[in-house]
Amino acid sequence: MQTKETGRQFVLATHNAEKREELARILQPIGIVFADLPFEDVEETGSTFLENARLKARAACAQTGLPAIADDSGLAVDALGGAPGVYSARYAGPGATGAQRNEKLLREMEGVPSERRTARYVCVICCAFPDGKEITAEGICEGYIGTQPQGEGGFGYDPVFFVNGLSFAQIPSSEKDRLSHRGKALAAFSQKLQEYARQ
Repeated sequence: MQTKETGRQFVLATHNAEKREELARILQPIGIVFADLPFEDVEETGSTFLENARLKARAACAQTGLPAIADDSGLAVDALGGAPGVYSARYAGPGATGAQRNEKLLREMEGVPSERRTARYVCVICCAFPDGKEITAEGICEGYIGTQPQGEGGFGYDPVFFVNGLSFAQIPSSEKDRLSHRGKALAAFSQKLQEYARQ
């Protein structure tokens, strides 16, 4: 991708099509467009969202020679001690679908009263540059876990994560981008990227 602000090309360090679409949509207003460049995924061995985002960004940057943007995000449920956290994508085992991860989460939340179903989505963005410099940003969206999936939109845990009475799978994309952890993280990242470009 290339930005009007930096005049540089970037690579988006994810092969997740849904995440790529959301990232591109949110970053489009500052002139960012993405191009497909080959890179291999790196194992997410970090214990925090920042560590995993940094691992992915640095690996894609090293492989392509271009600045690379990566995000790591997940769901933290208070009644489960912060789980699934950094293991959100692997929560129901390798190859599990979003529906299967939601089913496992709801099973583990059975009997938990409404006042204890609080949760938050967390997203950390990391942009790694070939010269070793980095830009990072974080976004958090507070909500709660419903008792059954609702809505047809979104992806991941969106059907069971609720804000203001609606699941993220029921909220239009434009509204979700404003409220979501990823939208907040990317808004902060966009500002930092523009500040970096002016240096």
